[in-house]
Amino acid sequence: MKILNKTLEFQTKEEFDFIDFTDKIQAFIESSKIKDGIINIQTMHTTAPLLVNENEPLLLEDFKNHLRKMSPKELEYNHNDFTKRTVNMCFDECKNGHSHCLALHFPSTVTLNIIEGKLQFGEWQRIFLVELDHSRLRKLQMQILGNYAEI
Repeated sequence: MKILNKTLEFQTKEEFDFIDFTDKIQAFIESSKIKDGIINIQTMHTTAPLLVNENEPLLLEDFKNHLRKMSPKELEYNHNDFTKRTVNMCFDECKNGHSHCLALHFPSTVTLNIIEGKLQFGEWQRIFLVELDHSRLRKLQMQILGNYAEI
């Protein structure tokens, strides 16, 4: 059995940026020479989760509209009240309670099967990093576990 790790970095552009990184995952699998196994992908952020869905432009716009309605920025969030909040504060802290609330609905990890060196997907499935906050550098970690391809 072989185990390989890799970290990917992405600069997101804006809130509700859907970054399709499926091809980068498949390239990592191919370079690993893993024939059969699994890949686990983990976001390193609480407001940039993962999603497996279809990469169709109108559907992505529907997702964005849906997210805006689910957790509007205009609501009052305790997380945003810096007169009360005393933990997990950064120097340049932003008011992003809505982003954290949205993240409740997404996974922080995705595990997918690898068979014959290929990700196993339905016809239209792709893997996305979803920016729920604002433009920033984001990191994902990947780990492949599996058997070598026979040479």
